[in-house]
This record gives sequence, C-alpha cells and structure tokens, in this order.
Amino acid sequence: MRTMRTAGLALAMAFAATVAGQAQAADDIKIGSFVSSTGVMGYMGDQEKKVLETYVERINKQGGVLGRPLKLIVYDDGTEAEKAASFTKRLIENDEVDVIIGGTGTPQTMAAVPQVERAQVPFISLAGGIVITDPVKPWVFKTPQSDKMAAEKVFGDMKKKGITKIALLSENIGFGKSGREQSLLAAPKYGIEIIADETYGPKDPDVTAQLTKIRGTAGVQALFVFGAGTGPAVVSKNIRQLGLTEPVYQSHGVASKDFLRLVGTAADGFRLPVDGLVVADQLSSSDPQKPVVVDLKNTFEGQYKTDVSTFAGHAYDALMMTVDAIKRAGGTDKAKVREQLEKTKGFIGTDGVYNMSPTDHMGLGLDAFHMVVIKNGDWVLSD
Repeated sequence: MRTMRTAGLALAMAFAATVAGQAQAADDIKIGSFVSSTGVMGYMGDQEKKVLETYVERINKQGGVLGRPLKLIVYDDGTEAEKAASFTKRLIENDEVDVIIGGTGTPQTMAAVPQVERAQVPFISLAGGIVITDPVKPWVFKTPQSDKMAAEKVFGDMKKKGITKIALLSENIGFGKSGREQSLLAAPKYGIEIIADETYGPKDPDVTAQLTKIRGTAGVQALFVFGAGTGPAVVSKNIRQLGLTEPVYQSHGVASKDFLRLVGTAADGFRLPVDGLVVADQLSSSDPQKPVVVDLKNTFEGQYKTDVSTFAGHAYDALMMTVDAIKRAGGTDKAKVREQLEKTKGFIGTDGVYNMSPTDHMGLGLDAFHMVVIKNGDWVLSD
C-alpha cells in the first residue's frame, strides 16, 4: 500500500508539474523571428538577432509585457528565401508564435508573406523593398524606409547639385531589383535621366564589365548604386580600381560600419541616405529621436564592442512597436495586435517617427532620412 501511495504521489506531482509547465508556456508571449545572421546579408542579420536577444532579456528583467515574459524563438535563414519560408512555417505551426519579426532581406520577407497572410499572424519585416507593403497586405508591416524613399531622397540631393544625367547600377534580385524599378519611376519627377542602366548579382566577385560600360557612356554626371549585403562593397572597390571620378551615391542598404570596413577608403566621398541611428551623436539635442538612438547605440556598442548599424535599428523598432501594440491590445489576440499595429501613431523609433494607417503599413516619410557623406571611413551628416 505504501508503495502504491508513493507511486500515486509521484504521479500526481509529475502531473502537477506538467500542468504548471503548460500554464507557464501558455503565459509566454512568443516572438518568432527569422533573420540572415549568416550568408551575404550576415553582417545585417547578425545585428538584428543580437538586438532582439538583448532587448527581450531587458524587457523580461523589467517584468515582461502585461506581466508576461517574452519568449524569443529565432532562426538563421542563411540569406536564403527557401529557408525563410521553411522557418516561417515552423514558427507558425510548431512554435505557435504570437508575432513574427524578420526577413533581413526582401526575398526572405516575400517568401514568408503568403504564409503569414494565410495563417493571420502579425508580421513585421526588417527589409526595405516597397513590394512588402505596397500594395498593403493586412497582416504585413515593415520598419525600414523603402527603396522608393531612398531613390527619392537621393534624386532630391542630385537635383540640388544640378545633376541631371546618371548611371544606375543595381543588384538583380530583391531590394536592388525593386530599387531599380523605383528609381526608373522616380527619376523623371526630379528631372533626372538614367542614361546607363546596368545590374549585377549579389555574389558576383567583380563588376568591372558593367562599370566599364558606364564609363564609356557619354554624359554621365553621377553613379547610383542600389543594393545590400556584400555586393555594394565589391562595386565600390571596382569603382576605385577603374578610376571613375563621377560622384557616387549608394542606398541605405549599406548603412553599416561593416560596409565601411569592407571597402576601406574606397567609399570616401560617397553620399547616401541613412536613419537617425547611423548619425546618433550628430543629431540635434532637440531631435525627438535623439534619446532613442543614443540609448540603442550605447547599449549595443557597450555589450558587443562593435559599431551599431541601421539594421540593428530595424529590429529594435519592430520589437518595441510589437510590445507597444500588445500593450494597447491588452493581450496577444492576433487580430487585436494587428489592429493596434495599424493604429500606431507618433511612435518614435530609430528609423523615424511612425504613423501607420490602413493604407500605410510602413508609416514613414522622407524626413526619416538624413543625407550623409563618407569621410575617412565614417559618416558625416550632410543634409
């Protein structure tokens, strides 16, 4: 009898522990993520992953959200769209997450979109392609400024400088491909003619053939390079090797000190649009973004002993916006969280001040960008 009572007690305790564990698991707010922490976008996704880990830990130490701890589940897609799709499926079906943050690049993001829309899970992308939110998809949002915005900011700067004829060199997939399309559409609005139009692959070891064609095109006053990852670094080195002297513009897809380390002095003189995080210390003390970007910069660089990049900011904004939406929704009901994301107004992030709406799931204007010039391997504000 004593043996039976002991066995029964043990079984009851095991059952109670299982129930308690299930209750605790149900209590967690599950934040799912897939980022490109390796591959050609590795230097971008690695910072995104670190920011998510750092701030989930910080939030939990402060008591979580609505008294519930955050549980981060993050996968590395290796900069491969197929893996991004597979991990999205796992996050939805196996991990049963409440929200998904991720998609370092546009191809990885777009591979996830059909699944999150079908499953009706709120999804905040960290990629720049305008196709992500235009047309609006009910369950899909994004934090970075779009490729369309980058093109318009660059062309506005060119117009001020009297540049009217340019060459465009863009990546042939994802962000670069979409950036090319948006550049072709935006250029006429700013009185700019694209008289040379070349593309390159993200893994191409050399683009001198394309740059040689551009050099042979009469009348080119400036070169606009549109891409992300390591490709623009190859382009930059080839530009200097060929001795091209025209002004060079890049997109915000290279707004990272890792890019500067890859190219060395080859990028000196290049101009590009960036967010407030990239020039945190140079912002006016009256800028509402200043406290936000300085805090992230100090936190990240203090912990990881490396320069923070714009990509870290994309992840920070996505996580903090998610937390804000969950608080306003009063819980993790997916439809309510989606609704509150769409109602986000005046939210100060590192990428700008967000004002979402049913017709705008990015919520940023051109004022979210600052123009910088690269000098001595660093960014210098040049608005």
